[in-house]
Amino acid sequence: MRAVPAVIGILLLLPALASHASAAEDSDARVRALAAELRCVVCQNQSLLDSDADLAKDMRVLIRERVDAGDTDEAIVAFLVERYGDFILLQPPFKPATWVLWLGPLAFLVLALALARTRLRRARASRDRTDEADAA
Repeated sequence: MRAVPAVIGILLLLPALASHASAAEDSDARVRALAAELRCVVCQNQSLLDSDADLAKDMRVLIRERVDAGDTDEAIVAFLVERYGDFILLQPPFKPATWVLWLGPLAFLVLALALARTRLRRARASRDRTDEADAA
């Protein structure tokens, strides 16, 4: 007979334990999602989720603490951007401060094409002058 109240107590606690486990899984998913969209400032080409750097681990702990404190995803990202700049974002916003990040590769491509065109023109002109000199 003593076991009946204990069993009833356990059965009443099961939903609370299940919801706690579900909340922990939700916060883990939020931490992983946030860490996947933020850049490791040490590795620079990896997300915080993929990086094994000590700083990345510390930043994941910081994200976990902020999630557990009840901060929204936007608040956490804003905090990290304020601390590390737009560079921390794997997809930085297109604004004047980040134009170099977005337009830099295009500028280098245009510069390389212009340089190649100039060299080809000079090479053709030089070849044409050599051909004219040989013909004369």
